[in-house]
Amino acid sequence: MIAHTIQLALAPVFLLVAIGNVMNILSQRLGRVVDRSRVLQDQHSRTEGEKHDLVVREIRLVDRRIALVGQAILLLVTSGLTVGLVVALLFLDGFFDLGLQPFAAVFFIIAVGLVMGALLLFLKETREATEALRIPEQYLEKHREL
Repeated sequence: MIAHTIQLALAPVFLLVAIGNVMNILSQRLGRVVDRSRVLQDQHSRTEGEKHDLVVREIRLVDRRIALVGQAILLLVTSGLTVGLVVALLFLDGFFDLGLQPFAAVFFIIAVGLVMGALLLFLKETREATEALRIPEQYLEKHREL
């Protein structure tokens, strides 16, 4: 009976591994964005006019990116806790035959939904980062044949 419970718990455990990997990526991105925000905050008081406006625009973008990464991490942590609950329910059901597998299934679906939400936020954050990194036309020199 316990061997069967361990087999059932493998899928949620693999989901936990995936959650951990995505959280690692998000943590690295958050660190980079926070570092960039510190540089921009330092430039904020030293700039004027058009250059100041560019700094403020980038600060706003960085602020949105920080919020998106934070929300994605929150969803992943919540998903990880939900997966832990699924594993606990499976083992409680395995030991005491309480009929908890339907509840475990519902919580597993919720956990997967939370991961999907986090991945959508991650996608949105990377899109915003990509938009901010567009190379200006003058550097591309598209008028030249190379």
